[in-house]
Amino acid sequence: MNKKVLVYGSALLGLIFMFFAFVYWSHSAGSLPTYLPGYKAGSNVLHFKHGLASFVLALVLFIFAWFKSGEKSSN
Repeated sequence: MNKKVLVYGSALLGLIFMFFAFVYWSHSAGSLPTYLPGYKAGSNVLHFKHGLASFVLALVLFIFAWFKSGEKSSN
């Protein structure tokens, strides 16, 4: 697989998961989009652990992209 595809793909996924973390931390369960896990109609609970998991996953993806972007080509 092309190195640029891995770097840009993982950075894009990192941004998406960072957005999900922001959504989980800023909206109650009743205000979440219905396609996100943790949605519960009428609930005022914040899903801190869902947001933390999304944030950690985003950091892992950013670190992966960083290390892959600095890797020397074997050619």
